[in-house]
Amino acid sequence: MKILEVKNLNKKFRTDFYKKPSHVLKDVSFEITAGRFVGFIGPNGAGKSTTIKCLLEFIFPDSGLISIFGKPLSLEHRAKIGYMPERPFFQEFLTAKEFLKLHWDLGKMPSGEFEEKANEVLELVKLTQAKDRKLKAYSKGMLQRIGIAQALICKPEFLILDEPMSGLDPDGRILVKQILRELKLKNMTVLMSSHLLEDIEELCDDLLIIHSGKIQHAGTVANFKENYKSLEEAYTKFKLDWDTSAL
Repeated sequence: MKILEVKNLNKKFRTDFYKKPSHVLKDVSFEITAGRFVGFIGPNGAGKSTTIKCLLEFIFPDSGLISIFGKPLSLEHRAKIGYMPERPFFQEFLTAKEFLKLHWDLGKMPSGEFEEKANEVLELVKLTQAKDRKLKAYSKGMLQRIGIAQALICKPEFLILDEPMSGLDPDGRILVKQILRELKLKNMTVLMSSHLLEDIEELCDDLLIIHSGKIQHAGTVANFKENYKSLEEAYTKFKLDWDTSAL
């Protein structure tokens, strides 16, 4: 089953009145099937965040089609998507449990089911003991984990994570990777943007590579690195080829 299908997505931004618009996305096309863990990689400015914002209708493409669960994005389908941005905003005066309740209510979920689901996601992200602590007292790693809990609280069928391990220390990365492994075991469909190639190689089934606004690879991780020792080695070689061809 196709969870997401993107066809010929184009997006331009005008950065200055006297300059031509910058063509950020160029006929971007890919699809994601149910139960797959998909890594989304590329250099800074390649178009990863712009693509994600188009998927969620934070911004709108100039042309192209986006189909989620077989239909254009609607309020009904939006409720099936969990999202954690690269720079999430936290109401630091709330406790972790109050923060989850806020998002539960925003998602218009049944009030009688909150306690059970909150306990489930807090246990998953290893924050049960800190559920009544205010977020302003949380470490960076704890905030990343409560961000993932927020993305999961409304029982999504599709999870989008933008740099979930950005800025974490080794202990924090280990904990977040453990959470992501558990989601993979539950066959959650995940699109994860990351700059950490070793994490993509370890966690992901499929790989999307965007470079200069174009999708350069859409397939399995195993296929992309077939003739190389690691994903990093394969990516370095292919990036050199792409950069050279653009000269």
